[in-house]
Amino acid sequence: MSTGAARPVPVSVDLLAGDPVNVAPQLLNTLLVHGERVARIVEVEAYLGPEDRASHAYRGRTGRNATMFGPPGRLYVYFTYGMHWCANVVCGPEGVPGAVLLRAAAPVGGLDAMWSARPAARAERDLCSGPAKLCQAMGLNRAHDGADLVRADLGVSLVSDGSAPPPAPGVGVRVGIRAGAEHPWRWWVRDDPNVSR
Repeated sequence: MSTGAARPVPVSVDLLAGDPVNVAPQLLNTLLVHGERVARIVEVEAYLGPEDRASHAYRGRTGRNATMFGPPGRLYVYFTYGMHWCANVVCGPEGVPGAVLLRAAAPVGGLDAMWSARPAARAERDLCSGPAKLCQAMGLNRAHDGADLVRADLGVSLVSDGSAPPPAPGVGVRVGIRAGAEHPWRWWVRDDPNVSR
């Protein structure tokens, strides 16, 4: 993997054990890696537990959302609208549900595989510019639910190559939801063309 920066190292479990609202903006500019495919995270949203009406954990633990309850650093993958996968980084202490939705990323490596997975994309910025597009491009599905992003036990990891999160990211309300839409828990890298539209 060539990113032009320092040798990639796993994102710290200590960071991921924090509150999703605090963790989410810190994940901007980290790298999601799956085999040869590499993408730089440029947009995220935080989701909490029972106090967050938009969260899958709002009504408690189920078979679908069990991964959200920890431990931190796992990948929570769910199916939505009967056709798309979405990927989240589990955050917070084990037993307390929370996650950060990976909304968009900038392709960095393995672009041939991404193009093959996303034949409808018309430009490189369309490969990962939305949560479902990101999962398609990165080849993520239910088989990766529960993957340890620090140990890369299922071949998926979240790493840092030394690129810091932006000091002043864009901040706004979460999109595509009805309940809990008032919270400004979405962050993005300003002016990045890969941010979802």
